Amino acid sequence: MQYIYLHGFASSPRSQKAADLKQRFTAIGQPLLIPDLNQDDFSHLTLTRQMRQIEQLFPAAPTPVTLIGSSLGGLTAAWMAEQQPQVQRLVLLAPAFGFLAHWLPKLGAEQVQQWQSTGYMPVYHYGEDRLLPLHYGFVEDARRYPAEQLQRAIPTLILHGRQDEVIPVSASIDFASKRPWVTLVELESDHSLSNVLDDIWLKIQEFCWPKDKN
Repeated sequence: MQYIYLHGFASSPRSQKAADLKQRFTAIGQPLLIPDLNQDDFSHLTLTRQMRQIEQLFPAAPTPVTLIGSSLGGLTAAWMAEQQPQVQRLVLLAPAFGFLAHWLPKLGAEQVQQWQSTGYMPVYHYGEDRLLPLHYGFVEDARRYPAEQLQRAIPTLILHGRQDEVIPVSASIDFASKRPWVTLVELESDHSLSNVLDDIWLKIQEFCWPKDKN
């Protein structure tokens, strides 16, 4: 089994969750790949580009893959599982289901129109701690991936904070309610999930390496 962690939008492999999981996986002797999805070119980031990058990291078939994805990385992981049969298990941390519907209204119609007309909009990048331009192609590409089309039935664990201010927990509740293979755990946290890292690790252990109950 190959384990791969996909960080969130405007984040990096140095994020708190990525670093925490890397340390915990290392402690049990389990490798965890954490690619940099920015590829030194955040300005031209798209969901499609992320998927192509991750595909290159897959081991030779038929070695199974478990994807752990945070926010936009969670949405990317879900689409990888939809298209790649090697993905046999998903752990999604505050996955960004319907993120355009949540994000664009916050920007406002005028700013979105300006973004579309000029081609670029400055976005704060948490990994770089500065504003970076993002091309409007990010939005156009994302529209090609409606969450309603995610229908592959594989074991899926979603961990989502009840106080999430970026992607409301209702997005995951709705997703899980229509897919019986999905287990949703609501946590007392916000989008960062930074105060529940121990809970996340416990749930990942239970999900990925269940103890024999016999």
